[in-house]
Amino acid sequence: MVYRTKLPETASVANSKGDARLFAPSAERNSTPIINLIKKIAPKSGEAFEIASGTGQHIVKLAVSLPNLSWLPSEVEEERIKSISAWIKADNLSNIKPPLYLDATETGWSKSLPQSDFILLVNLLHLISWNETEILISELSKALKTQGIALIYGPFMRNGELTSEGDRKFHVSLTQTDPDIGYKDDLDMQTLFSNSGLSCLEKVEMPANNLAFVLKKDSLTKQLKGD
Repeated sequence: MVYRTKLPETASVANSKGDARLFAPSAERNSTPIINLIKKIAPKSGEAFEIASGTGQHIVKLAVSLPNLSWLPSEVEEERIKSISAWIKADNLSNIKPPLYLDATETGWSKSLPQSDFILLVNLLHLISWNETEILISELSKALKTQGIALIYGPFMRNGELTSEGDRKFHVSLTQTDPDIGYKDDLDMQTLFSNSGLSCLEKVEMPANNLAFVLKKDSLTKQLKGD
């Protein structure tokens, strides 16, 4: 399950803005580089889906920056679903659908959604287990149209190594609260993408030692050859 009650305080910091909206400082810090990258890689129009939209800060900025995409946010935590709705209402945006309740670590969720042209996932994989990660990526691939684009962003190991002191401390704090979670390795992720019918077009180094994987859904023929 995506939502965990026992996480270190640094894993998910969000404060109230005095209404239903929540404000996460980390989301504010990373929004600009993420949006700049998405503007380069996302389709010009179509259906866009965000897994684990958090407070809603990202998706309202994306809706403004890419107005020809129709955005669907999702979350598993009720308080954050309310926050997303409040952000949408406050910004009076017409190209965002109401947030969807979704546990993206459950098998089969892609069957309940129309396929998307673009899928976004930010800062989640280090908070779930490897088994849950495998399910999520498999379902993400199924939810993406052939030739569709996905972006996965977050902190990752590089070739099995934690490459900054901050990453080492954060990874340890995660595994101490739950030994099944923590940073995933970039090479393991690329193997998982390939096995799920996704080609990694680019691996982008992002601020604060994060990585962004730009993925493309392979053709049906290529997927069948890999089965």
